[in-house]
Amino acid sequence: MARIELEGLTKNYGRVTAVKGIDLDIEDGEFVVFVGPSGCGKSTTLRMIAGLEDISAGVLRIGGEVVNQREPKQRNIAMVFQNYAIYPHMTVRQNIGFGLYTAKLPKVEKEARIREAAATLGLEDLLDRRPAALSGGQRQRVAIGRAMVRNPVAFLFDEPLSNLDAQLRSAMRIEIKRLHQRLTTTTVYVTHDQVEAMTMADRIVVMRDGRILQVGTPVELYENPVDVFTARFIGSPAMNLIPGMAGEGGLRVGETTLEGVGPHGLPNADVLVGIRPHDLVINGNNGGRLSLSGVVTAAEPLGAETLVHLDIAGTDVIATAPGKVVPAVNSTVTAHAAPGSLYLFDAKTEKALGRA
Repeated sequence: MARIELEGLTKNYGRVTAVKGIDLDIEDGEFVVFVGPSGCGKSTTLRMIAGLEDISAGVLRIGGEVVNQREPKQRNIAMVFQNYAIYPHMTVRQNIGFGLYTAKLPKVEKEARIREAAATLGLEDLLDRRPAALSGGQRQRVAIGRAMVRNPVAFLFDEPLSNLDAQLRSAMRIEIKRLHQRLTTTTVYVTHDQVEAMTMADRIVVMRDGRILQVGTPVELYENPVDVFTARFIGSPAMNLIPGMAGEGGLRVGETTLEGVGPHGLPNADVLVGIRPHDLVINGNNGGRLSLSGVVTAAEPLGAETLVHLDIAGTDVIATAPGKVVPAVNSTVTAHAAPGSLYLFDAKTEKALGRA
């Protein structure tokens, strides 16, 4: 295991800067997830850590040693790719042990490592099969097993679950998390799926346009986003944003004014009022901090709850209702936000102003 340190890490492709001088310390044994939209620089950062991309500027340390100029095989890290990258003509045993064939280890030890990895991943009965006879989840476990047998100081995962169906993806999330808890190996994981990030990470790194916007635990990012982008990216369904006006008189949202609410000491200023769908409830006053009426445009029954899409003064808003409540399309309903559930953002800078 090892600590990974990024200091001013930069990647240029000609005149385009894909990663813009980011700083980050990943602690020994930590599970860190990079998340963000396509093109934000998260995979490029991972590939620089792996040694698959040259570093244009900055310093990368693994285990306290600068590795900028080291080849991938000299960094003692293992990478699991999106497309599995396992060999179709080899058996599961041969694929898992592939990285050991050039290692100067006794044959008995190599076989022991293969069997240990297979046992950890539930592949003992599949060692003599070829990839064509495996499911997508089993193939991904083979790829993970090939990384495990090398006893690396860090695991790197590049969107490893994106080719799996939803049910299998959910199961594999738990498997990878349990594997990390068992091995406690430093892990860096890249995904565009915020559910993966929330459920797997010790800390999440939110990236956009080659920069880090915020770093924190899943709960920290969910409860205290620093800007609109992070607020909407973390949490599913995404946070609602409703135009409002804040000033000494309070906070005005639609036809409602909440006295004494909002950032104080400011002249009247345009704000965006953020409300998470699970905090905006239909058929119940929920403490009554804010009431909003709108026309139902769609309803999504999910069993335990129903997601209700509303048109509120031209703004699309998602609220929740009890599972047996499915409001009719084109009907008018009122949703209520609880005290403390409102997030305020500056409408111009999109930076967080506080909670209400």
